[in-house]
Amino acid sequence: MQLPQKVKMVEVGPRDGLQNEKQPISVATRIALIDRLAAAGLPVIEAGSFVSPKWVPQMAASEEVLAGIQRRPGVVYSALTPNMKGYERALAAKADEVAVFGAASEAFTQKNINCTIAESLERFRPLIEQARQDGIPVRGYVSCVLGCPYEGEIDPAKVAEVSGALLDMGCYEISLGDTIGVGTPEAAKRMIEQVSARVPVEKLAVHFHDTYGQALANIYAALQMGIAVVDSAVAGLGGCPYARGASGNVASEDVLYLLNGLGIETGVDLNLLVEAGNFISAELGRESNSRVARALAPA
Repeated sequence: MQLPQKVKMVEVGPRDGLQNEKQPISVATRIALIDRLAAAGLPVIEAGSFVSPKWVPQMAASEEVLAGIQRRPGVVYSALTPNMKGYERALAAKADEVAVFGAASEAFTQKNINCTIAESLERFRPLIEQARQDGIPVRGYVSCVLGCPYEGEIDPAKVAEVSGALLDMGCYEISLGDTIGVGTPEAAKRMIEQVSARVPVEKLAVHFHDTYGQALANIYAALQMGIAVVDSAVAGLGGCPYARGASGNVASEDVLYLLNGLGIETGVDLNLLVEAGNFISAELGRESNSRVARALAPA
């Protein structure tokens, strides 16, 4: 299949990336990061998460973050909303879009939220219905699409089933997440082949973690399958790179360098993106996890 001419980059660093940090991150820093990412031309930015601060302390004050950003025309500022209460908070904070989280692994779902996959999906139904009435787009995430820390390999048919259920409920886009980063290109292709038989490929996105260094290869494989939406996190934020099995997100700078090299249009400025990644890395007191940012650093 031909590579897409244009790819939509979905920046998940301010939410999926920062929520895993151990050190506290100020509202001002979160706002500054989001504004820099928007200035770089990223079309979709996950700005926060409306979950209980007890579970994800780094995402407390997402209301303040959304209130403080300089909203740029054409940029979608999204938020993760696990339930109706979270959705109502996101709506009040004027999130442009919300996201719900499912998984393709029964064991992962049980360990995470103490219910079956079917039960977890049913919890989203009233939220998605309300969002439809309010005119708010809902994105669906599916975790563990290529492997699970408890179950091991995941049957692509299960990924297709969960993705299809989210589509049928009203999610406009389904992001397929390799949560522990174990996938390889051929496995990714097989999975996408099965899922795209159930969900149109133009409604699919990919979200690869780089635990085993396979994320860019997997993204290239996904592009060959017709996928034109890619999630990534600036500076490779997310997960601790030193913890066994912890998986950081693929760095947005590295994804953009790949897409630029393929002649694929994104509308994102690499230099400004690298600057945004260097800014948050400095705030966190460490070097960027982006290979491209390191390569471009002055000697």
